[in-house]
Amino acid sequence: MLRHEFRPGRLVAGAFFTLAGVIYAGDAGGLWETPWFVVIPVVVAGLCLAGATGVVARSIRRRRGTSHRAAPAGTGPGATP
Repeated sequence: MLRHEFRPGRLVAGAFFTLAGVIYAGDAGGLWETPWFVVIPVVVAGLCLAGATGVVARSIRRRRGTSHRAAPAGTGPGATP
């Protein structure tokens, strides 16, 4: 059983932020020279892709009709106590 709902948009955002961190770490370690403005397009592209991924994932969930929290059996509007 999953402990939480899978969020692919957050996964994409995290991957791009990790890439930005690797770019800065390589520059700090002296492996390559990185101009300061290189990371801005990486972060912006990551946020845009994460937003698009989140919208697609949400539309898929709505189409399937599953919610992230299901009510326990016997607690719906037509349930008898």
